[in-house]
Amino acid sequence: MTQHNRPTLQGLRVVLRAPCADDVAARFALGNTPEIQAMFGADPSQVRPITQHAAEAWVQNQINETHSWIIEVDDHLIGSVRLHSVNHADQRANIAIGILDPNALGKGYGTEAMQLLAHHAFDTLGLHRLTCRVLAFNDRATAAYEKVGFVVEGRERESALIGKTRHDDLIMGLLSSDLEARS
Repeated sequence: MTQHNRPTLQGLRVVLRAPCADDVAARFALGNTPEIQAMFGADPSQVRPITQHAAEAWVQNQINETHSWIIEVDDHLIGSVRLHSVNHADQRANIAIGILDPNALGKGYGTEAMQLLAHHAFDTLGLHRLTCRVLAFNDRATAAYEKVGFVVEGRERESALIGKTRHDDLIMGLLSSDLEARS
């Protein structure tokens, strides 16, 4: 496992830190909650218990991503957040978040994590725009993105197949000026 150099981002309740090999046990302990996996687009009826190998692969993927952070609350891993498809020429990137601890849902931790990463993206990396995709039925995630300042910019109709049902994706965007207006 190798590390990319990334700063620790400290919020009021949330810490974003670099992933490390020690995270495997915490990721394994969180398991795979079908309801949470459904919010990521997985068919809940097909979700299986996490294996040690899958926990190791998840951590390795976080380590391999240049702009990925572990979300920690009270020294406990609750998920991860990352920037991907970073385009420095256009000053834009995509943002993705996954809260894996069912006990951490609905407490504002995801919102705070996204705020921290958005400030880092705009203030440190010099980006101008962040984009995300969210399943239209994922009201909790949509509300969290909106609290940060993201706005719905479009809808891809029936773009996700979960089980035997097609769902829409919302495309949401945040400009640096949107975040500044909220700060």
